[in-house]
Amino acid sequence: MRILVTGGCGFIGSNLIHYLLRTHEHLHLLNIDALTYAANPRNLEGVEGDPRYQFKQIDIADRSALRATLHEFRPEGIFHLAAETHVDNSIREPEPFIQANVIGTFNLLEEARLLWEEGEGRFLHVSTDEVFGVVEGGGSFDEDSPLRPNNPYSATKAGSDHLVRAWYQTYGLDVVTTNCSNNFGPRQHREKLIPTVITSALSGKPIPVYGEGQNIRDWLYIEDHCAALDLLFSEGKAGETYVIGTRNEWKNIDLVRMICSTLDEVEGGGLEGGYASLITFVEDRLGHDLRYAVDPSKIEREFGWKAERGFKQAIRETVIWYRDMLREAKEGAV
Repeated sequence: MRILVTGGCGFIGSNLIHYLLRTHEHLHLLNIDALTYAANPRNLEGVEGDPRYQFKQIDIADRSALRATLHEFRPEGIFHLAAETHVDNSIREPEPFIQANVIGTFNLLEEARLLWEEGEGRFLHVSTDEVFGVVEGGGSFDEDSPLRPNNPYSATKAGSDHLVRAWYQTYGLDVVTTNCSNNFGPRQHREKLIPTVITSALSGKPIPVYGEGQNIRDWLYIEDHCAALDLLFSEGKAGETYVIGTRNEWKNIDLVRMICSTLDEVEGGGLEGGYASLITFVEDRLGHDLRYAVDPSKIEREFGWKAERGFKQAIRETVIWYRDMLREAKEGAV
């Protein structure tokens, strides 16, 4: 089967490529990525020599280049992950988010529709729980929750979700949309919360925590997310949306302290006073939603999906991965 992955040099995309090539023997996979600052080609180390894998540097906002690539490769399925994702950057400069997340998604939908007029293909659109806005009270979001984004990033992702739905309703394009909770694990960009905590701590630098650290997120290990995406690509119902999460809510400050405690164990007391002594509260950002929580009952009920990795063990493995990565980088610089 010929599979196109957009944004495959990013965090989720690169982990998904590793997962798909490891679990599917008869696969030809093309990764297209614009290689913005958030992309890292080194994320694909170990698959670059695989004859089933190809890479092309393409910006999905460039429709002519996208069209040529799709008609040359003729994918039978698309995993769409290419996106600008950093909320702080979207507040400072929203235009790149509109270009990548809205215009890019439109281009991909249209070119897939035109290509598949002569055959069938599936379009899996990977989105975020941030499109739902803030959870009120003790509830959680599900597939029927209205989209109420509160920052430019989530607004552009909500826009892309609407486009995907419209291309199914209007043109009959075979689409599936997923809205996931916060991901973590190897290969994530250092600007995100968990890598920031780990790399700051191991460098002996202040660990920044927005506000008083009371914001709450539901955390999903990347390997479990990849398994869910693979499952929904194969078995999800056309036109449907599926929420992916683990009911694993943590206040930011509690999560940061847990990571610091894990670092203390892994590093054997590597910092006098413990790594938690580096925690530094900083001014909260604009449009910082207090709580996200999702209800994954639909994917659990229909497919029996559940997260396989325990959270604390996954955090420990993630801490070790970043520690080893930093050591390799330091040794390489000598």
